[in-house]
Amino acid sequence: MLPSDMTAFDRLERRCGWLAFPGFLRYYALFHVLVYVLQIIRPDIGQLFEFDRAKIFSGEVWRVATMFFAGSQFGTFNPVSVLLLICAVSFVFMVSDGLENAWGSFKASLFYYTGIVLVLLANFVYPVGIPSSGVALFGAAFLAFATLFPKVEILLFFILPVQVRFLGILMAAGILLNVAGQPVLLPFYLVAFANYFIWAGIPALRGTARAIESGQRKKRFNAAKTPASEAFHTCVICEKTDVSHPHDEFRIGHDGEEYCGDHLPE
Repeated sequence: MLPSDMTAFDRLERRCGWLAFPGFLRYYALFHVLVYVLQIIRPDIGQLFEFDRAKIFSGEVWRVATMFFAGSQFGTFNPVSVLLLICAVSFVFMVSDGLENAWGSFKASLFYYTGIVLVLLANFVYPVGIPSSGVALFGAAFLAFATLFPKVEILLFFILPVQVRFLGILMAAGILLNVAGQPVLLPFYLVAFANYFIWAGIPALRGTARAIESGQRKKRFNAAKTPASEAFHTCVICEKTDVSHPHDEFRIGHDGEEYCGDHLPE
């Protein structure tokens, strides 16, 4: 029997917990390292791994999986590209651990699986191929991490301290600029990043809206109640108050003014 207070997601995790893949994004990063090494041996390896609808339908079905790490994005083998690769892999490991700590292995795995399905769907439906579109899987994961942990600070290139929220803003700005230059890409990005909106973006907006509403409610409550230091009775002559002299008696005179017991007119 399942406890009655379990949510639908809790029940799903209990029944399908075997779907959890701890460290999924770490393996994603390591496959990129493997492709980087293979590119040193065979520079055209990325073309064999990239998504190609026609070739997939003709039998090259491996492209459905390899498209997610088709290009290493780090250029030819040299010290700079190796340093960039090390930085990128370290960062992906941090994102992977952060999401799993925040969501748990099962929910994080569903996030990645959903991203894979959406990226594949977008590629199959979209009329033209999008080079390196598999990187959108990491893009959605990074944006989710930046949304959940905006103030986490990293050392960019092991030197420059920067909060991940600024990197997330830069990434989002780059996507928007790309869409502005090629508006036909908008549907692709909306589908490919839908898992980010479902898992992190929309919940973050709801949380912000609730926080704003709670702040406004508290502000209205504080404005409505009388401050404890504000006097309710004040003598018009000596300016005694029920706060400064809580044991004195105050009354309204015939002239409508308020007086303390010592100055109340006959």
